[in-house]
Amino acid sequence: MSAPMNSFTQRATPHALALFRVVTGLLFACHGASSLFGVLGGAMGQGGTVPTGSWPGWYAAAIQLAGGILVMLGLGTRAAALVSSGSMAYAYFSVHQATALWPIQNGGESAAMYSWAFLLIVFTGPGAWALDRVFFGGREQEAAPSAQREPSAA
Repeated sequence: MSAPMNSFTQRATPHALALFRVVTGLLFACHGASSLFGVLGGAMGQGGTVPTGSWPGWYAAAIQLAGGILVMLGLGTRAAALVSSGSMAYAYFSVHQATALWPIQNGGESAAMYSWAFLLIVFTGPGAWALDRVFFGGREQEAAPSAQREPSAA
């Protein structure tokens, strides 16, 4: 029973990673659009926008919008995810950490989760449905690591 399930999960992994990337990028881009353009509730849920050029809010929102779109599309995925992860780590430690130790106490759950989610994308890559593959022919994700290709000696 586990052999068919392992086979299915191995075949589905690039598609699951792609879906994770698309959803994470879309949600992140929505945060940026909300802060920059006042859509989807606007900045701080009050329909407003972040003042243009204000530090760090406007720059964070620009990274959220651009990084989210790039990650969602799978275009420059690893670089966009790295910048996005770093911006959320910065947000967590500069804004939330001073208030309390735990993210649940300091309101930093989303910053912490985005930081770790984007870091995961840096290491796993874009998955199956990425524009990088269309424009640059990146096929490295389809090649199985040698440890998976070789039968175990056990």
